[in-house]
Amino acid sequence: MLNNFIRWVRRSKLATILRKPIPPISPVLWASATANYEFVRRLSLEDQARLRHLASAFLSQKTISGADGQQITELARVQIAAQACILILKLGLEYYDGWHEIILYPAQFTTEHEYTDAAGVVHRTRSVLAGEAWLQGPVVLSYEDVANTDDAHNVVIHEFAHKIDMLNGGANGYPPLHKALNREKWKQTFLAAYLQFCEAVDIVEKSAEMLPRRQANAALDAIPIDPYAAENPAEFFAVCSEVFFEAPEVLAASFPAVFEQLALFYKQNPTKYPPR
Repeated sequence: MLNNFIRWVRRSKLATILRKPIPPISPVLWASATANYEFVRRLSLEDQARLRHLASAFLSQKTISGADGQQITELARVQIAAQACILILKLGLEYYDGWHEIILYPAQFTTEHEYTDAAGVVHRTRSVLAGEAWLQGPVVLSYEDVANTDDAHNVVIHEFAHKIDMLNGGANGYPPLHKALNREKWKQTFLAAYLQFCEAVDIVEKSAEMLPRRQANAALDAIPIDPYAAENPAEFFAVCSEVFFEAPEVLAASFPAVFEQLALFYKQNPTKYPPR
């Protein structure tokens, strides 16, 4: 009986929250914040309205805090919300349940991590990052990278893809799948593409070592998606999600089977949006 009462109280609280009016993002602010986002321009007018409403609800549930002197403006809030919510446009805000804070730095930030190897030796590493997602914790972002998306690179989409991946534990490239997807096909598709990509990156990097710097950089730039995707399956999923929304034709041409799985997962196909 007690458990039933607790569940009733929780449902009542949730219903109360849902009944509260969500402050809408003004059309002028929305247009200013999303003017440079190709993934927004691709959407139908109906889906643009849906995205703006979802972003408004997102901002009513998440706290955005500044670090290292970063001021949190309404423009910055909406820029983050628009980019974060494109992933869940057809999935729902519950895909971002379980955490509440976003920390925003002015530019790329330094993190320190400590780990113990198999021999019991403690190692400390320092990394300069544009973004980081913590399991059951905040998303940390560089505003410089939030405001300046470049080609297929999008730090917000990348880190929020990690958050979706973490819904069933640590990030591993295997997010919780809905009924439209076959678990075995997802595993086989992503594993085969990941191994193929790692092999291609390895060949290019070894060849680049013997080339002049300019030619070496050109060889690396010729890889269709960010070589960082070869780091591990979780990064491959996050980078592919970036490209799926920012340069869908590139992903569809390079990894058609992966593109198909992501289209099923996100319930969107950016290559088939009507021309605006």
